[in-house]
Amino acid sequence: MRVLLLTHSYAPEHSPPQRRWTQLIRSFRAAGWEVDVVAPVAHAPHGRRILPRRIAGSAFLVSVGEFGERIRRVPFLWHRTTRLGRLIDHLFSATCSIPAAMMTAKPDVVIVTVPSLPILGAGYAVSRILRRPLVVDMRDAWPDIARDARLIQGSAKGLAERIIIAIQDRADLVVTVTHGFAKTLRDRGLKNVATVSNGVDMSAMRQLSPPAGRQDRLEVLYLGNHGESQRLDVPIRAAALVGSKMRLTLVGHGVERNGLMALAKQLDAPVEFHSPVHGPQIMDYYERADSCIVTLRDDWKSFDTTIPSKTYEVLSVGRHVTGIVRGEARSILEQAEAGHVVESEAKAVADLWHALAENRELLRIGEQGRTWVQNNANVQALGQAYIDLLAEVAGGPHR
Repeated sequence: MRVLLLTHSYAPEHSPPQRRWTQLIRSFRAAGWEVDVVAPVAHAPHGRRILPRRIAGSAFLVSVGEFGERIRRVPFLWHRTTRLGRLIDHLFSATCSIPAAMMTAKPDVVIVTVPSLPILGAGYAVSRILRRPLVVDMRDAWPDIARDARLIQGSAKGLAERIIIAIQDRADLVVTVTHGFAKTLRDRGLKNVATVSNGVDMSAMRQLSPPAGRQDRLEVLYLGNHGESQRLDVPIRAAALVGSKMRLTLVGHGVERNGLMALAKQLDAPVEFHSPVHGPQIMDYYERADSCIVTLRDDWKSFDTTIPSKTYEVLSVGRHVTGIVRGEARSILEQAEAGHVVESEAKAVADLWHALAENRELLRIGEQGRTWVQNNANVQALGQAYIDLLAEVAGGPHR
């Protein structure tokens, strides 16, 4: 089998599509499959290349990835970290991805990973030109999320939604990361839908010792994107209500970060901001945390079927979870019995943190979260599930 993947982000970048596809491609290569990846020169999250050329890659040249996959880079446009800037950049790189894909060996199946909408169109075009099956990997609930976020206005809105739905309908397989969104698509009449959730490599995530029984203050951690989807103003306002009994640490990057920093200063909230971290440094932040936030805003209906990508990682390290989510994400946290789920309202979050600061025994959740991940989100099992699906789509030996 030979697989061609089109993506808007890949290693050495650190991003949700990079994490998902690094794990899956490791499984594909272990099965003896050939893998070609078409991706922009590494430039996220700052919109410009900050890594050396030998690491970030050069446009239209091929490098070999960690697992032997062949990565063909396409150019990008320098941009600011705004919604419009990223959209223009994605449009440019997606357009360049079409001729770049023609330079690879002809695959048995073409995969395109979304939520970058421009790359979705590029993946469809490549599959039609090459006359190969198309698999659409829907990591978010599109077009529903675009409607909720009002990403597209006016007459273009209806056209964009129709294009997304048409490509989903014409794909040989649509893979979702949640069962809820798979049901949404089936309810719309799609029959070519399967679910392969995100997961965690358990061998790389050690279980941490329980938080200390006595501590001067409650340590709360959020690690991830600082965007519109997360509504991080809610935990900041909650931290301001709790005051000196706690410290909230926000680690990451995103379009809302500057505004959140201004809000924390205005409220004199006990909040620290840190730049994104990767590798062993992540465990340092988890080590000092008493509770970790998993959050999505509650006024977008599409988030009923969305699970924050950090959910499984937080569960796997064995830390208490402050869940500010609903729908399928809430169900997972409740099944895992790994913390508390509260409404997306500052006082509700503050009341929980007051209780945790007063009674630290509530922070001791045992191994439930880690056990849940082992049973439901282990990357080795998920990789094999994806292999079986692709083999069937391509008419391979597993059909």
